[in-house]
Amino acid sequence: MKKLIFPFTLFLVIFVSACSNASSGSKEITPDDVVAAFQDAGLEAENPTEMTKDDYGVGPMKSKEGVRVTVPQVCSDCNARIISYEDEADLDEMKEYYDSMGEESAMLFSWTAKHKNILVQVNGDMEEEEFNKYKEALESL
Repeated sequence: MKKLIFPFTLFLVIFVSACSNASSGSKEITPDDVVAAFQDAGLEAENPTEMTKDDYGVGPMKSKEGVRVTVPQVCSDCNARIISYEDEADLDEMKEYYDSMGEESAMLFSWTAKHKNILVQVNGDMEEEEFNKYKEALESL
């Protein structure tokens, strides 16, 4: 009887873990997935380009990858950043970085949204109602 307990327990742990991962939709989202979701929702996300170190400015550069898109409705050179992370703590740190910049200076304000492994940062000149459409498209993934 004792010989059966360990294999059964091991099977149960593996089975529950697999079911948990499958039902949580733990698939990583890529910045390209987000760009496509924005465009599918009829939102501007033009000229996607891979972010370079210069696009991060003085902020922490701990991301897996990032894409910058233009949002001409806000202004001709206004951008949004779509950044993926492997570590949620790094994502939270970057979101806090952008949010605190806006709290310290209205000129540096930007909209931010996080969903799963993605952080979206959008020029603060965008109207909140419009930003909420981007946030909704992100959260649909």
